Amino acid sequence: MSAFPEDALNLAGFDEDSQENILENRRRFLDALSINFTLSTVWQVHSDQIKVINSLEQALNGNSKADAMISNLSEILLAIKTADCVPILLADPKQRTFAAIHAGWRGTLESITSKTIRKMEKIYGSTPRDLICALGPAAVSKYEVSSDVIEKFYEKFSEVAKSFFRPSQKEGHAFLNLHQANVNQLLDSGIMKENIFVAPFCTMQRTDLFFSYRIEKAKYGKVGRLLSVIGKLN
Repeated sequence: MSAFPEDALNLAGFDEDSQENILENRRRFLDALSINFTLSTVWQVHSDQIKVINSLEQALNGNSKADAMISNLSEILLAIKTADCVPILLADPKQRTFAAIHAGWRGTLESITSKTIRKMEKIYGSTPRDLICALGPAAVSKYEVSSDVIEKFYEKFSEVAKSFFRPSQKEGHAFLNLHQANVNQLLDSGIMKENIFVAPFCTMQRTDLFFSYRIEKAKYGKVGRLLSVIGKLN
C-alpha cells in the first residue's frame, strides 16, 4: 500500500507513511501468516534497553523506548523494525520463551545481543546452549563507517573487532559487517554455532527485496521498514 517507490509493504515508520497504509500492510502481513496474534513493537532508539513483556497490555504499548523484547506469552509476536540494522530472533524450546533484538552499530557496540541473552537467563532460566537464533537480512557488505566508530569497536571488543571490518577505499573508513559482529556476541554468550542461522542477504545490495535506509533514504527521501517477528502458539 506504500509508495517506496510503488506497491511497497512498509510495516513501520509512521513519520514517513500514512497510518492507514501501515496498518493495512500489517493486516496483510498477519493474514499471510494465517494466525491471530497480537503484534508487539517498541520505540527503537539504538539503545541497550530490553523490554520484558508479561501482559497483553504491555505488548500493546508500542511507545516504550527499547531495542529488544523478551516474553513467554502465547499468541504475541515480538516485532523488530529494520532497514539495514540486524534483526535477531531468539527461541528457547525448553523454557518456551523468546526474544527479538534490533542491533544497529550502536546497539551492537552496547552488546545488546549479549545483554538480552543474560536477561533471558535471569528471568526465565534459559540456558544459552539451548537457544536457537536467526539473524535476518541486514547491511553487511557495504555498510561503511568512519574512524570514530571503528575506534569504539576496537576499544570495546579489542583485537576480535578486526574480524568485523574490511577495508574501504575511503581514507579513515571501513565496511562493518553487522552480522559477524553479532554472531560473535552469540557465540561468546554460549549459543551453539549449529544453532545460529544467518540470512544470506545484504539489504543494501538487494533493495529489490528489502528496505535499505542508506540506499533508499537518499534516493526517495523516505524509506519503509521490514518486520522480523517471533512468537509461540501456546
